Amino acid sequence: MVGKTVLIAGGGPVGLFCALILGRRGVNVRLFDLNDELQLDPRAATTHPATLEVLAKEDLVDEMRQVGLVAPIFQFWDRVSQELVAEFDHTVLSQDTPFPYVIQCEQFKTTAILLRRINALANVEINFGHEVLGVAQNAENVSITVRADGTEKSISGDYLIGADGGRSVVRKSCGIEFAGFTYPERFLVITTPFDFEEHRGYCPRSYFADPDEWCNCFKVAGEGPPGLWRAVFPADPNIDPSIILSDIAVQSRLQKFFPSQKPYEVVHRNIYTTHQRVATTFRHGRVMLAGDAAHVNNSIGGMGLNGGLQDAANLSEKLFAVLNGEPDELLSLYSLQRRTVSIEFVQAQTIANKKRLETKDPEERKLMFQSLKSDASDPSAARAFLMKTSMLAMQQRASAITLDEVA
Repeated sequence: MVGKTVLIAGGGPVGLFCALILGRRGVNVRLFDLNDELQLDPRAATTHPATLEVLAKEDLVDEMRQVGLVAPIFQFWDRVSQELVAEFDHTVLSQDTPFPYVIQCEQFKTTAILLRRINALANVEINFGHEVLGVAQNAENVSITVRADGTEKSISGDYLIGADGGRSVVRKSCGIEFAGFTYPERFLVITTPFDFEEHRGYCPRSYFADPDEWCNCFKVAGEGPPGLWRAVFPADPNIDPSIILSDIAVQSRLQKFFPSQKPYEVVHRNIYTTHQRVATTFRHGRVMLAGDAAHVNNSIGGMGLNGGLQDAANLSEKLFAVLNGEPDELLSLYSLQRRTVSIEFVQAQTIANKKRLETKDPEERKLMFQSLKSDASDPSAARAFLMKTSMLAMQQRASAITLDEVA
């Protein structure tokens, strides 16, 4: 492994987690990110038990717990009737995982924790303000063209990890198709310090089914008590985003869903397009894809970043083994394992999560609510339900796929 170098495109949580794992094992890592510094905008927050397990191997969970909040419970509500339909408690997974809860830790906090750990490693080089423009490879190495301060240069390494997001230059340069679809509606996120738990009785992860306008509402720690709440709604694609994001429209949206005598304080608002897509392969020779570069999905259920961090752990372990002389078919196994579960679990679960909240047919809604109530009231059924939502079943499925199945 002496002299071996891994290049990473993308300085988000997935790229940084790969850099930390490989760097701690003595691998030379050079990471390149377009942005001048870590991004501080609110993004993913929920960290599931299965992801906490891989993060714990790198001693990251305690610090995430300190800056986040622990949430063992989530709820489903019927917004129309204001009825609490079902409540699920992760403690039923106490025999399955040392982390029978989620940690709500905002993405920018996770990246800051990772970068602090990486900065202690002399063999890991982080290059912000470097735009990756293209990829080339041969049987011996891989190279990327990067641009910084108006100057382009070529940088070579033994392998490349593309963790450069849904619009991945790495994926496009390798000609890998990003199969799937884009939702017609956009997702609107509104963040407020209003305490929905204290004033409304909602837990920090609450999902509201509504045939006209669903919502998921969850709490993050923010900069400290009392924390912040993010409400996510569907947004009409035919209305100009500037109108949707206006003060009048944002207040109207919140008041319609959560009537209040006072205007809401709004600290952040954003609107974004949502996709369900998976790359046709996560490996192209010496190039591997991870995170959003490999798969994207809607945010209901919080599985996108979790899947990416699980990618990072799986890939880094196998890449380290290959650098130490193990067969490079392990990288094809990475692709097969992670692509399979991205389709069978992440895509299937997140599509089902959205459908559960937006179902319009009264009979379908009735049957759905009955099913949720039944699952929540039966410990065995609740465990089976939570094994999927916690992504523990997904990790078990990935581990069950062996080299014998690699074509």
